[in-house]
Amino acid sequence: MPGAGTYVKALTAGAALCIGGPALVWYITPSEEEIFKRYNPELQKRALETREARQQEFDDFVSQLKEASKSDKPIWFAQKEIQQRLANEKTQRLREEQAQQQAEAEKRRAEIRSSA
Repeated sequence: MPGAGTYVKALTAGAALCIGGPALVWYITPSEEEIFKRYNPELQKRALETREARQQEFDDFVSQLKEASKSDKPIWFAQKEIQQRLANEKTQRLREEQAQQQAEAEKRRAEIRSSA
């Protein structure tokens, strides 16, 4: 049977690995600001321009997840239904816009015919 010293060594080594490993990773991982500063100026500019759009997209995604989590169905089914509903709404809006454009075009044609 191993002595007490062996157990102390094993516990010390285990603690060093369990605490020291994550601490080392935390220490060497750069912050978001440091990563951003390493970008070339063109990428920095592009990232700043698209930041609001990406944040809005993420907020929309999180709100969809919250809505899907309220359902009794598994979240992937609820998410699929939400995406299908949004796609249907988008196609409906496109159809309405096209109908408005066609109505405006017909109105212009009628004005042109009546003026001639």
